[in-house]
Amino acid sequence: MEAFLVSIGTIAVAEMGDRTQLLSLVLSTHFRKPWPIIAGILVATLANHAAAGYIGERFGQYLTPTLLNAVVGASMVAMTLWTLKPDKLDDKVAVGSRGAFFATLVAFFIAEIGDKTQIATVALAAGYASLGMVVAGTTCGMLAANIPVVLLGKTFAEKLPMRAIHYGASVLFLALGIIFIGRAALGP
Repeated sequence: MEAFLVSIGTIAVAEMGDRTQLLSLVLSTHFRKPWPIIAGILVATLANHAAAGYIGERFGQYLTPTLLNAVVGASMVAMTLWTLKPDKLDDKVAVGSRGAFFATLVAFFIAEIGDKTQIATVALAAGYASLGMVVAGTTCGMLAANIPVVLLGKTFAEKLPMRAIHYGASVLFLALGIIFIGRAALGP
């Protein structure tokens, strides 16, 4: 259960102001069909985070518990710095003329490649023994951050204190990094 809760919290906070959240805003204003967009986000995130989690799980198997904790801790500290740099979405984002579901599925899957939430999923899957709980948590975190944007659109996005959210996400990543580095320092 810890893997699920840490995953959902980490990703929900990290997603605030992320490029995929901005993409959700663009898609919702372009298509004005929230449910196909939400379904596209769900399917794209499940596929992307399952692959990222699988890679993280496999990577984690080759490391000793102490080294694994150190690597995950260091990656979380790196995520702290990355989170402080807000993402921007190009004004010329092409969402295509396909249906809302297909456009969201493709655009979201591609935008998530190499994204901080995908990297965090790799690290979380490496650090926790439950791949299913990590993927479920990261997917729920993505939905928790993106559904309000899709449903409420630009009005919602303009009222969020983004600077405070980025600082909060950075603190969360730093705390997780310290916990994992502490585990590494204490040994098995």
